[in-house]
Amino acid sequence: MTILVTGATGNLGRLIIDRLLARGVEASSIRAGARDIAKASDLAAQGVQVVALDYDVPETVAAAAAGADAVMLVSGSEVGKRAPQHQAVIDAAKNAGVAKLVYTSAPKATTSDLVLAPEHKATEEAIAASGIPAVILRNNWYTENYAADVARAKETGVIAASVGDGRIASASRVDFAEAAAVVLTEDGHLGQVYELGGDVAWTFDELAAAAAEVTGRDVRYTPLSTEEHAAALEGAGLDSGTIWFVTTLDADIRRGDLAETDGTLARLIGRPTTTLVDGLRAAA
Repeated sequence: MTILVTGATGNLGRLIIDRLLARGVEASSIRAGARDIAKASDLAAQGVQVVALDYDVPETVAAAAAGADAVMLVSGSEVGKRAPQHQAVIDAAKNAGVAKLVYTSAPKATTSDLVLAPEHKATEEAIAASGIPAVILRNNWYTENYAADVARAKETGVIAASVGDGRIASASRVDFAEAAAVVLTEDGHLGQVYELGGDVAWTFDELAAAAAEVTGRDVRYTPLSTEEHAAALEGAGLDSGTIWFVTTLDADIRRGDLAETDGTLARLIGRPTTTLVDGLRAAA
């Protein structure tokens, strides 16, 4: 079986390939799709097939998917461009007769008001319309998303946000990568939509405590209003679009959009998810 992994040089894509290899998949059966194949030289050295795949150049996507049995569609990183980029992969997979498509989506993508949900909703709908047998992995937040906050807190002793008492059921990327490897290599998952999150939904007070443990200094969480947060971000030189996105995301967290966890991720990977402290320490 040939498995195409898109975004193979990204943080998650690399980990998915690593976990596939760890599960005994032959390197020659893994096809790593990358916009810049030079960045995948380490994968090629392991015997992984490395192919050009640029979401914005459909012919490269079609060539990468040709002959593949399964496609791991790692969602693109360019907010606002993802729906058409993902559509190119879906079209290529359908034309190639792929037997399994796995997609990394967002929590409750089809019903959530999460700022990131619409592009994932559009992609899930496109996958359903294509008729390709699929597995949807609705990944919660990556713990590594807060590595920069911890690094700043090492200098300032503060983590500031406008999330209020909102909770996040994050897990480390390696946990989500392991889940992807499981559904790619095991039978019985086609047609499933998995809501995946860490075992514990934490608050920003708990994030500050974890940051203190990682950095070895006192760290406190400073809650901000949306207006205060926007002003602070503007003072840091961020553009209006980025300020809107960050404050809207924090409002989503405050509302509880990333708080749910039911143990599905731990059951899929057969172990507890990585703790917040361990995830932050590994990302430091």
